[in-house]
Amino acid sequence: MLRLPEYRYHQPRALAEALSLLVEHQGDVMPVAGGTDLIPNMKHRLFEPGHLVALKRVEELKGIHEENGHLRLGATETLTDVAESRVVRGCFPALAEAAGHVAGPQLRNMATIGGNLCLETRCTYYNQTAFWRQALGYCLKKDGSICHVTKVGRKCVAAHSADTPPVLAVLDAVAVLEGPQGRREVPVGDFFVADGIANTRREPGELVTEIRVPLGPRTRRAAYAKLRQRNSIDFPLLTVAVSADMDRDLTVHELKGVVTGLGARPRELAGWSEIARGHVLDDDLIDALAERALAQCHPLENMIVDPEWRRAMVPVYIRKALRRLF
Repeated sequence: MLRLPEYRYHQPRALAEALSLLVEHQGDVMPVAGGTDLIPNMKHRLFEPGHLVALKRVEELKGIHEENGHLRLGATETLTDVAESRVVRGCFPALAEAAGHVAGPQLRNMATIGGNLCLETRCTYYNQTAFWRQALGYCLKKDGSICHVTKVGRKCVAAHSADTPPVLAVLDAVAVLEGPQGRREVPVGDFFVADGIANTRREPGELVTEIRVPLGPRTRRAAYAKLRQRNSIDFPLLTVAVSADMDRDLTVHELKGVVTGLGARPRELAGWSEIARGHVLDDDLIDALAERALAQCHPLENMIVDPEWRRAMVPVYIRKALRRLF
């Protein structure tokens, strides 16, 4: 049986109290909302904090509503709440779909949108028990000095495997963070860095408090597609999110695509608007965009399936997502 390490559990009821606890116990503390990712990782001894600061009772972190031309998502709203919200489904159906495809219903009832944004990177050589990792000599991400994927020790390439961030990125969403230095906003497209060990721009003691999605023009459409081994519970092997500003005749003004599951951060596909702008989104254009994406995507052996097969699926799922824009 995998047991949790010892820790002290704090239940603040206000954001200021939560932030104070994170500062007080800095270096030996982690925030927890749904805990669907953190708790298993603690059982595997990937994290052993002496303090956990629970966020579910903090009222400032709740709520889904329109506000000042944005859709505001409180960070501790569950993925079920996001997936089933009439406001989200009406404004951003692709985001509701992405939230509704995370894991299974039991986990979605606990997991939060803020937690999904900050989801820990994953790797075949990392997400294992302490006994398994010790037998291999650990890895660069935890307790070791070498990456077993690249065979060198300079950079961790654990994969970003969250469903909602690529959709939030193509919708130009902004993450609102609060910490010891005050409040700041970071576009979700810039929130991640190419470091499998710590792949977000959150500073020590900072919390994501809300996510703000601009309502944008009514001509904008977005779509989402996900590749996984089992369609019920698995983490994505590839996630594709696309958005387009189009006329009624499907003439493209702007087009954006983001993929994740291939590296330590979601990747925006370069050159799409230049290819598509002024053209009708037909099969020929979709094929050109899919081939452009294939040239940019090179999965690593950081997941349990063959990377060449995952790469071959890139244009397949790009086409699926783009056709859903119709």
